[in-house]
Amino acid sequence: MFSLSPVVRTLLILNVLVFFVTNDSIIEQFGLHSFLSDQFNPIQLLTHMFLHSGFSHIFSNMIGLIVFGPMLEQFWGPRRFTFFYFFCGIGAALLFSGVSYYEMHSVYETVQDYRLDPNFDTFSAFMDQHASSYYDRLVPFIENFKNNPTDSKNIQDSLAIVNRIYTNQVNEPMVGASGAIFGVIMAFGLMFPNTQLFLLFPPIPIKAKYLVMFYGAYEIYSGVYRSQSDNVAHFAHIGGMLFAFILVKYWNSQRKTFY
Repeated sequence: MFSLSPVVRTLLILNVLVFFVTNDSIIEQFGLHSFLSDQFNPIQLLTHMFLHSGFSHIFSNMIGLIVFGPMLEQFWGPRRFTFFYFFCGIGAALLFSGVSYYEMHSVYETVQDYRLDPNFDTFSAFMDQHASSYYDRLVPFIENFKNNPTDSKNIQDSLAIVNRIYTNQVNEPMVGASGAIFGVIMAFGLMFPNTQLFLLFPPIPIKAKYLVMFYGAYEIYSGVYRSQSDNVAHFAHIGGMLFAFILVKYWNSQRKTFY
């Protein structure tokens, strides 16, 4: 049985309660949208942390919280742990949003160019570079457009498709406490590096510092080489770990400062 500390227990209860009342409308309103989206609201930098897309999503995050969070809260105290949790979560959201802005701005410029000169070759290149996950469902249209590249209807339909794909991508919200949780995991590895943890898959013991190194390397690789079908916000995970590393190192350098 896990021994839950006060802040961890409160965060767990809040996340579970919100999960049971979450619907598509709430996710659209309070999930984190791109800075380029008309639906972006600064409050989403905070509210997205209490939303989850499914049972497995919230289950994995809350397991991370109740396994690694209590020791940190007991070591730091409730106030410092609470600050740390939200610092990592919001920091993760900012890094994710920055990367998303860079990626989506590139898509936006491609869409703008296509609006000025719509043709099959450019459409095909757009699909390959920015929308390969849509390819299978658009095969009939793509074949028709390829065989009839000057047909005005195909050109107009291609413009509508490109605009719709861009709108779907820029308005897709990011949800979850993963950034904060990965920050908690990073801090645990930094504060208690030689603590032995027993993994379920595979069922072997591993020191906390090696687990953190594995997670970090995996998330960096997955973020850089992320496929379009991968809906995991890897850069949010990286952001949580990065902000955790910075804050823990800062606190360790200020040993005379206490909450």
